[in-house]
Amino acid sequence: MITPLLVARTDSALTQAFRYIFVGAVATVADMYCLHTLTARAHVPYLESAAVAFVVGLIVNYALSIRWVFASRTMGSRTVEFAVFGAIGLAGLGLTELVMWTSVEKLGLGVMLAKLLAVVVVFAWNFGLRRALLFRERRAS
Repeated sequence: MITPLLVARTDSALTQAFRYIFVGAVATVADMYCLHTLTARAHVPYLESAAVAFVVGLIVNYALSIRWVFASRTMGSRTVEFAVFGAIGLAGLGLTELVMWTSVEKLGLGVMLAKLLAVVVVFAWNFGLRRALLFRERRAS
């Protein structure tokens, strides 16, 4: 019973959401590690570090999403698909920056706590749009 959840290709929204949470967690770890390394060790300003780290997370997310999360694809061109995937991610980056800036500068939260808050907001944005625009089951015409 666990095999279909983890292995079988599926268009089930629930299974995809479960997998996307896992993929998002892996991408977030890559993102946050990069953020921490750039900010704490390389002394890069946190908003610049967040942008670089977000791109690292985006690449990890795309690679795992097309291999494990989404069975169906709506675009014939992987270049166009990645461009749309990236555009959704870029809007997510804008949300990340806004949530982090507001949380740090206006609410006085720490950078890592602000990042966790941003992750929750951006997860819902990314999954919803990517599933709706890029990876939904094709309807017969």
